[in-house]
Amino acid sequence: MAKPTVLVTGGTGLYGRAIEAVVSRDEKAKEENWVFLSSKDGDLVDRKAVEAIFEKHKPTYVIHLAAKVGGLFHNLRKKVDFYRENTLITDNVMECCRIYGVKKLVSCLSTCIFPDKTTYPINETMVHNGPPHVSNMGYAMAKRMIDVLNHCYKDQYDLDYTSVIPTNIYGPHDNFSIDDGHVIPGLIHKCYIAKRDGTDFVIWGSGSPLRQFIYSEDLAELTLWTLRSYDSIEPIILSVDEAAEVSIKEVAELVAEAMGFEGKLVCDTTKADGQFKKTASNAKLRTLLPDYKFTPMKEGVKKSVDWFVQNYDAAGSDPPPDIVASATLLGHAPSSVLAVSERTSRVESSCK
Repeated sequence: MAKPTVLVTGGTGLYGRAIEAVVSRDEKAKEENWVFLSSKDGDLVDRKAVEAIFEKHKPTYVIHLAAKVGGLFHNLRKKVDFYRENTLITDNVMECCRIYGVKKLVSCLSTCIFPDKTTYPINETMVHNGPPHVSNMGYAMAKRMIDVLNHCYKDQYDLDYTSVIPTNIYGPHDNFSIDDGHVIPGLIHKCYIAKRDGTDFVIWGSGSPLRQFIYSEDLAELTLWTLRSYDSIEPIILSVDEAAEVSIKEVAELVAEAMGFEGKLVCDTTKADGQFKKTASNAKLRTLLPDYKFTPMKEGVKKSVDWFVQNYDAAGSDPPPDIVASATLLGHAPSSVLAVSERTSRVESSCK
């Protein structure tokens, strides 16, 4: 009997590489054929290219990570591009899953899809309760439609398509572009340059916004669990606990410590902060997986910084602006947050 094939779109980005690492040490995966797509395998905006991919691999299962993604300032500048390209990708992948008989589809959403005006913590029932933050309107609305279509495909075709909502992802193989990357890789790149050049480590905004961060391989493990064991079409938030929420300034201090940076940390308050907080509840996940242990934040930041330094020639330059793995912006441990100021006291900071 042929092995089932699991097709991963966006398979060479942050999220996809993490899944590949987890799969490489997973016993059950040895009985499966895993295919990790990159943009070189076809443009997912092009329907004929997507059909060719499905015809070639005939997947049994699909993990859909590919998207046009970017950080706050990229989203602000190109809202129409983010909406149109992500909508086309979603339609092509989901309809090909139906046509080619895929048994289960797991798509990746983002916490930015939640309403801007809401109560906290946010949970899976609140996705469509109001408009998302204006800064990422195009991307967020396009990604919301995945949840809508999951329900539509279930109603019309009785198909089991579901979605995961990670909080901010970080780890090796991220987009470390300072201009168009997400917060954590951007901070790592900036800190590297500041240490190398003997300049200030400047972070954009006040440093006060709060976020939950999840290490990429933790997310990968939970995504495999979703594929194999989560049996609902309703989205599920994959996140560290609420107590692990930290400010951008605290993350910058962790990056500085991991990088061995001893200069001055400066907050550029002429830059926009974006959404102040979007605390997510992982109550559903904890009900189903109460004992899962997340990678501590300090450990995850250190791994990410070390990977970047070791791979600077490749990671330090901007990646091609094509379809990359869907990502949002580390790890865990409230104790690491509480102790951050003490541990990094050698870094002079102008951030309040």
